Amino acid sequence: MRKVILNLAMSLDGFIEGPNGEYDWCFADQDYGVTDFLNQADAIFLGRKSYETLMSAGPELFGALKMYVFSDTLTAVEGNSEIIGKANFKQRINEIRHQPGGNIWLFGGAELVAAFITEKQINEFVLSVHPVILGAGKPLFNVTNRTDLMFLGSETFSSGLVQLRYTFKPEFDMSMIDSDL
Repeated sequence: MRKVILNLAMSLDGFIEGPNGEYDWCFADQDYGVTDFLNQADAIFLGRKSYETLMSAGPELFGALKMYVFSDTLTAVEGNSEIIGKANFKQRINEIRHQPGGNIWLFGGAELVAAFITEKQINEFVLSVHPVILGAGKPLFNVTNRTDLMFLGSETFSSGLVQLRYTFKPEFDMSMIDSDL
């Protein structure tokens, strides 16, 4: 089964955008593992706003990736893209994950990430924490329920960026406990 990997930049105080939607705080001085990551992915899950941002920045940047745009308001998308609505969210994700192919990059936005967390549809969280405190903006995690994660590893870069890797913490199955104890 294909893996869904959330891979995003965030500020030290947990924002993925500044207060005016800016990304100018994201480092671009090194590769930070992006090339290797993209070489293992062949699809991207993203919300409407993220899709529109990528299209305005230049669709050729992600042209090789099949784009799955989660939206109930878009009626058309460009190129190698498909719209997925809320009505068939979980079913379509499972169908796509069971197709042959590489990893799937969960790009965002925050509402889409929250939906994937709620449904436990993320195999790995790769969070590139930039050494900047924005003080305001769009928070990455907009969830209302506790979500326990398990640490997989980290990498520190000379710029001060720290890349953290997590997965969902396995749930303890109470049925495995011997009732005769």
